[in-house]
Amino acid sequence: MEKTRIQSDIMDILSSPSLKKEDIVPILKMGSKKEMEALQSLAMEVKREKVGRGVYFRGLVEFSNVCRKNCFYCGLRKDNKKVSRFRLSEEEILNTAAFAHENRYGSLVLQSGENQSKEHIDFICRIVKRIKSQYNLGITLSCGEQSEDTYRRFFRNGAHRYLLRVETSSRELYGKWHPDDGKHRFETRLDCLRSLKNIGFQLGSGSMVGVPYQTYEDIAGDILFLRDMEVDMMGIGPFIEHSGTPFYRSEAYSIPREERLNVTLRMIAVLRILLKDVNIASTTALQVLDKFGREKGLMFGANVIMPNLTPTIRRKDYLLYEDKPCLEEDAFHCNSCLSARIACVGDTIGYGEWGDPLHFFRRINRSSPLWL
Repeated sequence: MEKTRIQSDIMDILSSPSLKKEDIVPILKMGSKKEMEALQSLAMEVKREKVGRGVYFRGLVEFSNVCRKNCFYCGLRKDNKKVSRFRLSEEEILNTAAFAHENRYGSLVLQSGENQSKEHIDFICRIVKRIKSQYNLGITLSCGEQSEDTYRRFFRNGAHRYLLRVETSSRELYGKWHPDDGKHRFETRLDCLRSLKNIGFQLGSGSMVGVPYQTYEDIAGDILFLRDMEVDMMGIGPFIEHSGTPFYRSEAYSIPREERLNVTLRMIAVLRILLKDVNIASTTALQVLDKFGREKGLMFGANVIMPNLTPTIRRKDYLLYEDKPCLEEDAFHCNSCLSARIACVGDTIGYGEWGDPLHFFRRINRSSPLWL
């Protein structure tokens, strides 16, 4: 397409070898209709050329809300006594895998709170191995910080993607978002990401937009962090408050709630333009702020959707934030709804495809990862 002046300026900025946080901030602050349309159109052009218009389904199974952490922003935090703790049985999880297989989903995401007990780790290894032995599904794990030996076990048993959000690339912000209790160390989070990458996982990470104390410069720093860490897939979502957390009704916001959706969309677009062939999820949290939020995520460059396969009876107990949509919809209704949402923006669903990020293969071709 013939680029507008705005689009040419964006490309000049993001293609600079000396790109800095202060260069990205003006793009994150673009607010006029003309600017948003130019950014959106450019992101879609890059998406179409680098990854195509296919959207990959990742069936999400929130299999346990037991968590050892006390993050100030998360509804599953250990000290939230109003949460009814649970863990799905192996058969319940296998039933979701069967649904995913029968409905031609390419992959599952098994997500839980952080639990480092031997019993929990053994459980995950068993269920991953059982799923891999019965179904040709890609498996992403999102189970928090673990030891390198644990990550190796997950990999050996058949998980090939791991999602661990850095949440923020700012050491100072990390300290403000987490208690000083010995369980929350910024360096530990970085070490875990490095371990996952070295073991051979497709590496997933991401951050939130609009958390207390966060600035546009911090968000720009997150973008550069994801680039420099060579993350293959990412989940970017707006921060939504939960009443069971210290950040509920906080007054320490630099980015008000009404701005978080558009800033998140701009961040997705920048990541698509800058990183080109990564996978980017259009997260459920976008739909909290706008009923068409997930469609807008796709229109600004995302190419992954995660239909919720968690048994309906347990969804209300897995609330990282409040007002989470689709709590009452069963997996069949969720599937139909998302299919319609994807079709309405002109994308197609990559049925039966694992949808591995092209960035991963380009990355490993430049290095020698440790395959175990």
